[in-house]
Amino acid sequence: MNVFDEKRTELQHYEMMMGIERGRLAVALDILTDALILVGQHGVYCTSSRNPSQPALDLQAVLGGMEAAKTLIQSVMEDLRKDREQALGL
Repeated sequence: MNVFDEKRTELQHYEMMMGIERGRLAVALDILTDALILVGQHGVYCTSSRNPSQPALDLQAVLGGMEAAKTLIQSVMEDLRKDREQALGL
Protein backbone atom coordinates (compact mmCIF):
# COMPACT_ATOMS: atom_id res chain seq x y z
CA MET A 1 0.00 0.00 0.00
CA ASN A 2 1.42 3.41 -0.91
CA VAL A 3 1.21 6.64 1.07
CA PHE A 4 -1.65 7.98 -1.05
CA ASP A 5 -3.81 5.01 -0.11
CA GLU A 6 -2.61 4.79 3.47
CA LYS A 7 -3.11 8.50 4.24
CA ARG A 8 -6.08 9.13 1.93
CA THR A 9 -8.33 10.70 4.58
CA GLU A 10 -5.63 13.03 5.91
CA LEU A 11 -4.57 13.99 2.38
CA GLN A 12 -8.12 14.83 1.37
CA HIS A 13 -8.64 16.89 4.51
CA TYR A 14 -5.44 18.94 4.22
CA GLU A 15 -5.60 19.29 0.43
CA MET A 16 -9.09 20.72 0.72
CA MET A 17 -8.01 23.17 3.44
CA MET A 18 -4.64 24.22 2.04
CA GLY A 19 -4.49 23.20 -1.59
CA ILE A 20 -2.80 20.15 -3.06
CA GLU A 21 0.83 21.14 -2.59
CA ARG A 22 0.58 22.53 0.93
CA GLY A 23 -1.81 19.76 1.96
CA ARG A 24 0.62 17.07 0.92
CA LEU A 25 3.46 18.87 2.65
CA ALA A 26 1.32 19.08 5.81
CA VAL A 27 0.77 15.33 5.76
CA ALA A 28 4.49 14.82 5.17
CA LEU A 29 5.17 16.97 8.26
CA ASP A 30 2.76 14.85 10.29
CA ILE A 31 4.52 11.68 9.15
CA LEU A 32 7.94 13.15 9.98
CA THR A 33 6.72 14.30 13.38
CA ASP A 34 5.38 10.84 14.20
CA ALA A 35 8.68 9.29 13.12
CA LEU A 36 10.63 11.80 15.22
CA ILE A 37 8.59 10.84 18.25
CA LEU A 38 9.27 7.15 17.69
CA VAL A 39 12.99 7.67 17.16
CA GLY A 40 13.11 9.95 20.20
CA GLN A 41 11.48 7.28 22.34
CA HIS A 42 13.96 4.74 21.01
CA GLY A 43 16.76 7.14 21.92
CA VAL A 44 15.81 6.87 25.58
CA TYR A 45 16.85 3.22 25.52
CA CYS A 46 19.77 3.45 23.11
CA THR A 47 22.09 5.92 24.74
CA SER A 48 25.57 6.96 23.72
CA SER A 49 28.38 5.07 25.43
CA ARG A 50 30.36 8.33 25.64
CA ASN A 51 27.50 10.40 27.05
CA PRO A 52 24.64 8.37 28.54
CA SER A 53 22.41 11.47 28.68
CA GLN A 54 22.41 11.61 24.85
CA PRO A 55 20.95 9.19 22.29
CA ALA A 56 23.34 6.96 20.37
CA LEU A 57 25.25 8.75 17.60
CA ASP A 58 23.33 7.06 14.80
CA LEU A 59 20.03 8.14 16.35
CA GLN A 60 21.36 11.68 16.75
CA ALA A 61 22.15 11.73 13.02
CA VAL A 62 18.68 10.43 12.13
CA LEU A 63 16.98 12.95 14.42
CA GLY A 64 19.08 15.78 13.00
CA GLY A 65 18.25 14.82 9.43
CA MET A 66 14.56 14.55 10.17
CA GLU A 67 14.50 17.90 11.95
CA ALA A 68 16.28 19.47 8.97
CA ALA A 69 13.73 17.94 6.59
CA LYS A 70 10.89 19.32 8.71
CA THR A 71 12.44 22.79 8.62
CA LEU A 72 12.77 22.67 4.83
CA ILE A 73 9.17 21.50 4.38
CA GLN A 74 7.92 24.22 6.70
CA SER A 75 9.82 26.87 4.74
CA VAL A 76 8.33 25.64 1.45
CA MET A 77 4.84 25.69 2.96
CA GLU A 78 5.37 29.26 4.14
CA ASP A 79 6.63 30.35 0.71
CA LEU A 80 3.63 28.72 -0.98
CA ARG A 81 1.29 30.48 1.46
CA LYS A 82 2.91 33.86 0.73
CA ASP A 83 2.73 33.26 -3.03
CA ARG A 84 -0.93 32.31 -2.76
CA GLU A 85 -1.74 35.39 -0.69
CA GLN A 86 0.05 37.63 -3.19
CA ALA A 87 -1.81 36.05 -6.09
CA LEU A 88 -5.12 36.64 -4.31
CA GLY A 89 -4.13 40.18 -3.38
CA LEU A 90 -4.32 39.65 0.39
